[in-house]
Amino acid sequence: MAAKKAARKSLNLAPVLDLNEANALHGQLMGLRGNALVIDASAVERVGALCVQVLMAGAKSWEEDKQSFTFAKVSDAFTKTTQLIGVNIDHLMAKEI
Repeated sequence: MAAKKAARKSLNLAPVLDLNEANALHGQLMGLRGNALVIDASAVERVGALCVQVLMAGAKSWEEDKQSFTFAKVSDAFTKTTQLIGVNIDHLMAKEI
């Protein structure tokens, strides 16, 4: 009998991830916990530091749960903001097969 494998879920991030969106983002992540997660940040136009912090806390929680937490696609704005605030997400980027 094969071991039970959690389903892979996906989350498309909103174009504007500001202070108002942080709580909703946290709720979305908690609702997906326990599943491998692929995040699509390709539509992000603006992202605030608090939402980046929520995402990084999510990555840590998934790591503790021994689940996959990856970014499939990221926009230039998302990449530039994470670099500007000193957050490196390279290790969370999906690897090309």
